[in-house]
Amino acid sequence: MEALKIYLRKVFYIFQKELLATIKDPKSAAVLVVPVILQCFVFGYVANYNLENVPYVVVDHSKSAVSRDVLARLEGSGIFHKLAELDNENQIAEFIDKGDALVALSFEHEFARKIEHGETAKLQVIADGRNSTTAGSAIGYISSIVSAYNAKLNSASSAVTIKTRVWYNENELSQWTFLASLMPILCLTQILVLAGLCVARERENGTFDQLLVTPLTSMQIMLGKALSPMLIGLVQGLVALGICRLWFKLPLQGSFWLLIFTLLLFMLSIVGIGLCVSAVSSTMQQVMVYVMVIMLPMNLLSGLSTPVSNMPELLQYFTYINPLRFAIDAVRRIYLAGATFSELSMDFIPMLCVAVLTLPVATWLFRNKLS
Repeated sequence: MEALKIYLRKVFYIFQKELLATIKDPKSAAVLVVPVILQCFVFGYVANYNLENVPYVVVDHSKSAVSRDVLARLEGSGIFHKLAELDNENQIAEFIDKGDALVALSFEHEFARKIEHGETAKLQVIADGRNSTTAGSAIGYISSIVSAYNAKLNSASSAVTIKTRVWYNENELSQWTFLASLMPILCLTQILVLAGLCVARERENGTFDQLLVTPLTSMQIMLGKALSPMLIGLVQGLVALGICRLWFKLPLQGSFWLLIFTLLLFMLSIVGIGLCVSAVSSTMQQVMVYVMVIMLPMNLLSGLSTPVSNMPELLQYFTYINPLRFAIDAVRRIYLAGATFSELSMDFIPMLCVAVLTLPVATWLFRNKLS
């Protein structure tokens, strides 16, 4: 019995020592506390699948009290917000292509007359299918509002029927949405990890001092370490593209070279973040923790699975410094909608700004490590 007590006491002492070492180390304490707080807030506010903000445009050929009544019901839901009233259907593409509007409504000329005479009036709903989950939810909300309107009319048959059309993903296949976004996601994961480990690995392997005596400048070393993760990320992105095209038969609507340019620009913005992580980390374990802490909010704030418009307004501003948001938007628009370079300029500018900011910072941090 006494031997057991001694054994357990020794185990307790080791446990006590490790616990105190972890708690008293400022870096370890931050790693223990920050991810928990960050994930709770991010999941609580961002991972929201409820449709709360649907910007839409309308083409009202009817211009009647009946069509205005239907639109008032949409606005009264607190979910739908009208961006513009258009003159014809040809103007819809401008708002859908840029992602400004999620849906477009079109009332036929005889909409009011048909309802007054007990006939069936058609309301066309056009949705952006590049995010099939959001498009399906928006169509479902509109259908429920129209059903309530039909019930108010006490019609034996539906007075208003919805004719839906989903652009860029007619069958609303979730595979099209997520597979098109897989390329930047893979690039993000690989580049953050590989770029983050480049300096920490040198220290743990004992080759960092050997690097100091080589006839290379800090800029040359940093560029060499940046190009390798970018090449690997590009190869993985091309593999994902091949799987999308050859296995899942997902048609590429836009330019292949514009897609490659988008991935390269995105990787340039990410590699600077990874090199900053590598420069401030002492061990590979620290790198992996920092990478996980960075990747989670970047993924959730990217609009991959939940629309940015659903997020609180403050968090929507944070998405502007997240290059993944703009990379996913650009890749989806190239792959599914055939967007051109000029149409994607507002996606390229934020990614370029992140690269211009992070790469000099990484160079400065790297130079300090070498000095």
